[in-house]
Amino acid sequence: GVVVVEAYVPESLLTKMEGIGRQYEEYKQIKAMKNPIKAGAYLFVAVVTVMILFSATWFGFYVARSITVPIQRLAEATEAVAQGDLSVKIDAKATDEIGTLIESFNRMTGDLQGSKFKLEDANRSLRQTNVELDRRRAYIETVVETIAAGLLSMDRNGIITTFNPSGERILGLSADRIRDRPANEVFKEFGLEVFQAVYDRMQADARDDWSLEGQVDVQGKPVKIRLNGSRMRDEANKDLGYVLIFDDLTELIKAQKVAAWQEVARRVAHEIKNPLTPIQLSAQRLRKKFFEKSPDFDRIFDEATNVIVTEVGSLKHMVDEFSKFARLPAPQMARQSLNEVIQEVLTLYRAAHKDIDFCVELDDDLPVLNFDREQLKRVCVNLFDNAIQAMNHAGRVWVSTKYDTKRKRAIVSVADEGVGITPEDQEKLFVPYFTRKKTGTGLGLAIVRRIITDHDGQIQASNNQPKGAVFTFDLPV
Repeated sequence: GVVVVEAYVPESLLTKMEGIGRQYEEYKQIKAMKNPIKAGAYLFVAVVTVMILFSATWFGFYVARSITVPIQRLAEATEAVAQGDLSVKIDAKATDEIGTLIESFNRMTGDLQGSKFKLEDANRSLRQTNVELDRRRAYIETVVETIAAGLLSMDRNGIITTFNPSGERILGLSADRIRDRPANEVFKEFGLEVFQAVYDRMQADARDDWSLEGQVDVQGKPVKIRLNGSRMRDEANKDLGYVLIFDDLTELIKAQKVAAWQEVARRVAHEIKNPLTPIQLSAQRLRKKFFEKSPDFDRIFDEATNVIVTEVGSLKHMVDEFSKFARLPAPQMARQSLNEVIQEVLTLYRAAHKDIDFCVELDDDLPVLNFDREQLKRVCVNLFDNAIQAMNHAGRVWVSTKYDTKRKRAIVSVADEGVGITPEDQEKLFVPYFTRKKTGTGLGLAIVRRIITDHDGQIQASNNQPKGAVFTFDLPV
């Protein structure tokens, strides 16, 4: 049989049962699709993995290329620079540290190229300068080798570096015997005292130049030379050494002496002839009146003898002056004040010449000098007498002394406001027996120059401004 049981089922339960059934059916469908879905998921993951690997590989190659290519080009450019090509430039683009390195490299090559151009310009300029220096050196060497004056140069250590052929001829020494040797040793060995004196004086006083005349023995014969020393300095005023230039004055002095004595003889004959004429005329007149038994013979005798005595006195004075000039004693040197000597002479002249205004300016810084006191007094007397006579014993006379610290010389100046010096008389002022004065012997300035020369000094004359003459002499300190 059949048992039928009936029970009341709520509608909500039925709805849930239907929902569960549907879910069950869907579950069975999904379960049936499990393997295909799983396979598709694995396939997707595999594809994504392959794409990621490919992307990573491509990115790696890209990054590597962005690094290696600039580095390779940098290496090639470096090799090109090493070969001397400074125009190379790297065009690789980069924004990282490699880019900074490339920019620095390009900037470096640009700077190197600019420096190379500047260096090439400097090199060309240097070559041109060297060519010019070679040309000048060759020219200077030619001048040194061919000048008539002797030349001897020393470096700052006193080693002789140059001795030209004229120097060899004047001193009778071979350049090979003295070149590259200490100057003091050479001067002592060959008896070159005048060279040693100039060299020592320039070193001791730090002078830039010095001049001296002296005598040296050349193969047993005395040779008179004039020596001029100069200190060599470069553009930076750095001491380079010394150069001594010397001339053989022997023949020149002989010629000058002959010419001077010829002139002296001519002038002496002329000066003697002047008083002899009135002496002769007076004697002839006296003889004539004596034989004529002239009544005024006594008066004529007195006049004639007075003329003869006067002219003989004039002759005696002229002979005395000439004797003083010819036999001027050697100076007795002593270190003393030149200003004091000038003041002594000025004191005498101020008292004797009231119409002369002496304007005196003596340098208080003038050091003591080595000179003969009496001879320098005579120089002052002669110069003062000339100035006073040029102004007819009325006017102003300027007397000054000055110390030239650079040249180490005392400079004395005597100026007047007289008639001055004519151009034709300029070269004759110091010649014996030359004078424009009616009563002068013409020996005063000759004696002055003789004294100044004996004191290793120099004297010169020029026109004063606005009028008059000025005599200037200098003496070594």
